[in-house]
Amino acid sequence: MSLFQIRTGLATDVPYLVRLEHHTLTETVWKMLWAENGGVGAVFRPMPLPRPLRLPYPRNYEALMDDWQRRTPLLVAVHDGLPIGYLAGEIRYVPGTLWITDLVVAEAWRRRGVASALVLTAGDWGVAHQQQRMVMESSFRNGPAIALAEHLGFVFSGFHYGYYDGGDTALFFALSLM
Repeated sequence: MSLFQIRTGLATDVPYLVRLEHHTLTETVWKMLWAENGGVGAVFRPMPLPRPLRLPYPRNYEALMDDWQRRTPLLVAVHDGLPIGYLAGEIRYVPGTLWITDLVVAEAWRRRGVASALVLTAGDWGVAHQQQRMVMESSFRNGPAIALAEHLGFVFSGFHYGYYDGGDTALFFALSLM
């Protein structure tokens, strides 16, 4: 039997989801380099930091509970009946696209497959709801999220300056569900 299960979020999960550690520790950031010699586009390279950096969650923490109520899907990883992580997504402006907006795993459960399981389950949900692709967003400073996206086969697909409340740049990674 698995150490955890993935299920649809319930209203009774909210007090537990709020208490999960929403920060991230990272040892790398992505540096953007513009294309040279008249080219178009940019290249992102991971750059090591001199020491691990604790990143605050890039979204407005107080607005999360309201966001959870309108997110579909809201998937929760549970162990012994208690939430240990969640993924919030939504069908966004681009038709046929499931957009992953939030992915949080309790610190004690990180690097144990919980985030991967949540994303893969979201992909299954997307296929069942006729979505052709999944997009995962991340702060350019969130090395673990970027590594996860690459590990799961997502491809870098764009960025947006000042996307998050604190002004962080967002990176977007896409995965075909077809």
